[in-house]
Amino acid sequence: MDDAHFLSASDAAQAIDNGELTSDELVRACLDHIVDVEDTIQAWAHIDPNMALAQASELDEWRRLGHPLGPLHGVPIGIKDIIDSAGLPCEFGTEIHAGRKPEQDATLVGLLREAGAVIMGKTVTAELAVLTPGKTHNPHNPDHTPGGSSSGSAASVAAGMVPLAVGTQTNGSMIRPASYCGVYGFKPSYGRISRHGVLQQSHILDTIGVYGRSIDDIALIADVLMTFDAQDPDMRPIARPQVAKILAEEPPMPPRLAFIRTPAWEQADDSTKEAFRELIDHLNEGDETIDLLELSEQFDDVYDVHRRIMLSGLAKNFAREYSDSKDKLSALLCEMIEEGQGVSESDYINDVERIEEYNTILDLIFEDYDAALTPSTTGEAPVGLESTGSPIFCTIWTLCGTPAINLPILQGPNGLPLGVQMVSHKGDDARLLRTAKWLMQRLES
Repeated sequence: MDDAHFLSASDAAQAIDNGELTSDELVRACLDHIVDVEDTIQAWAHIDPNMALAQASELDEWRRLGHPLGPLHGVPIGIKDIIDSAGLPCEFGTEIHAGRKPEQDATLVGLLREAGAVIMGKTVTAELAVLTPGKTHNPHNPDHTPGGSSSGSAASVAAGMVPLAVGTQTNGSMIRPASYCGVYGFKPSYGRISRHGVLQQSHILDTIGVYGRSIDDIALIADVLMTFDAQDPDMRPIARPQVAKILAEEPPMPPRLAFIRTPAWEQADDSTKEAFRELIDHLNEGDETIDLLELSEQFDDVYDVHRRIMLSGLAKNFAREYSDSKDKLSALLCEMIEEGQGVSESDYINDVERIEEYNTILDLIFEDYDAALTPSTTGEAPVGLESTGSPIFCTIWTLCGTPAINLPILQGPNGLPLGVQMVSHKGDDARLLRTAKWLMQRLES
């Protein structure tokens, strides 16, 4: 297959299982394409072709011997460079940790290997996964940002380098790059994927997410990763959500959707507002009606609450980098850490308690609606690589721990992707993906 590197993960896994494609062939196709486009996109922090091909060879031999195959057998995956992967550097996007090479896998990397995935390499992250950009360019126009902090993960999938990649989100680091790069990006409910072996910013907010070329791809990898791990103290031993199984089912009735205009609505570009008006009008032409909801005034301080929690976490978790190597940190990150140092313990505790209050309001909304639509970003990817863009349309959903997925539906005035974010009740990850697939099929019909 000359274009094997553009296969979805689901199709690639099926082709390998059927003997129509080997993992070696797929990995070589991806590596060849990386050679063709990496100079322009610069999505990779570290990549070892020989290591990737050795994994593919072992997996092909495993299949030849007739052993059972994992759900991701032979499928190449990119890993954000804040996630430990044995044998590869993990430098957190900063020279402070240059040369760091962990000896053990993060839990999620171990789960991927167990499922048969090929770890292709480490994708570029913003500095310590915060705001100062890495070297990655937007695959649709290299003069524009790919977003951040999971810039390399989103760009690598969008550019056809790998069918799947893993990222993280503490504010908008999954959904924003997905929107800017035009791919599916899924941030599951808080506490559903282990963060053991992953750089910590804020244990209250940090969430692992995934990128793919279809919702089926998202379900495929989510089922592998959404596994309880006692090494992550914020995970709970609950049943796996069986995402792919539920995704394959038809909704028992047409899902009921709302459009939520958050307090950030006025920060959306005019073109974004118009695109959403047209989308809602189009959807309302059918049998169902999408209701317009305004979040109550109780959410007016939500961005300040999130900021204090996040910056307090940065101050705590990056204390050593700040005290020992402040001169090697960006001025922006230093300012954020210093602001976090000023957050009192009582304010932090009060802010964390507010999360439950916000979720009580959202619980009432999602009693009546299967999911809600809202912008993923203020607009299409901004020009320039000095900034990763605004995460403000992701903040509420990250703070409240609700699942969110970027749907690459719209287009901005400059022809760049513009994502639609769909969110749902905390813990309803599988139903969210099923509703998202139902919506995409409706739009395509």
